[in-house]
Amino acid sequence: MNVNVAPSPSINSPAPFPVNRRSSFAGLPNLILLRCRKTKVSIFSSSLDRKIRATRSIVAAAAVEMKEAEKKTSNPVRIVSIVGEDSVSPLSSAPWLDVMLHTAERLKWVDEEFEMIVFSDNFINSQDETVNRVGNELDRADILVLVAVSKEGSVNWIQTNSQNVSNIIWFDSSSALRNKLGGILIETEKRGDIFSSLLPFSQSKKLNESVEIARTVSEAWERHNSDDMRFCLLVIINAYITPVSTLQNLRAKGFSTLNCMVTNCGPQILNCLLDPNCRKALQCLNQCSPVDQVCNYRCIASYESQYLEEFSLCVLQKNNCLELDAKIPEKPHVPPMTEFRGEILSSEIAEDIFVGWLGTLNWSWRVVAGQN
Repeated sequence: MNVNVAPSPSINSPAPFPVNRRSSFAGLPNLILLRCRKTKVSIFSSSLDRKIRATRSIVAAAAVEMKEAEKKTSNPVRIVSIVGEDSVSPLSSAPWLDVMLHTAERLKWVDEEFEMIVFSDNFINSQDETVNRVGNELDRADILVLVAVSKEGSVNWIQTNSQNVSNIIWFDSSSALRNKLGGILIETEKRGDIFSSLLPFSQSKKLNESVEIARTVSEAWERHNSDDMRFCLLVIINAYITPVSTLQNLRAKGFSTLNCMVTNCGPQILNCLLDPNCRKALQCLNQCSPVDQVCNYRCIASYESQYLEEFSLCVLQKNNCLELDAKIPEKPHVPPMTEFRGEILSSEIAEDIFVGWLGTLNWSWRVVAGQN
């Protein structure tokens, strides 16, 4: 049935509209339709409730994980170092005890949560509570560092009381001591392929990683400077305890680095690989420790070429494919000089210090002469 509806002001002619013939009682909608609508609303509501509950569960689980992560990272890294009594280091013949105490201070510059306590091995013969204190520190230590420990009594005591320490590394000490990283004993000499084949794949892989880390630490220690000694400890912390920010991005990060290089520096990479000197430079650099500046400089100086310069300019500087971020260290905080040779530091004195003097030349510092 069609009815004519009176035209609105904007409509010039009546318009026919179909009338719904479905029954209703006193203006109430059809009960079947109402039931269907309720069912749809019920289904929608239950589905929405399930999604809300699932979301809440995910958020709660994420919150728990974040709290656990915060708890884990907030715990300090505990390191115990034991050095041989009266032992002398190759660093300007300074006592090893002083060197390790200085290293403990420098670890704090990286992270306040890195704590290293240093003992001389003469505590074994002491009559006070030092022996108990060292034992208590070993019970909660993450890393044990042994330097120039060779006395039989000291070695035996350490072997007996350090079994629960997951990471043990020794330098210039008795061969009776054993290195241990990540709870795995590291052989002084590399075992043959037969032994490796007997291990499960996961264990063999873990052992190989520990051996590689031990090799990196040993090579850094052999350079005998304070930076590399601290680097040794940071490598172990980063590998087995907690990430160390200063060690991030020292190496290629995998696909992201490769994708950046191929996308932005394809011609430079190809030219470098086709050039013998540039190719040798890359091979040489790949064998250097990331923090061994001497090795890196030797490779660059030995195989310097235009293609290597173009490669490094594109990959490292223009596109930063390694995602390097050289932030200025905040520690240690060294206040500027206020006096020089008993006089208040003025602009004129500061300029004289900066320029310096070298015989008949007008300057002495190479940076002033424009050389880096």
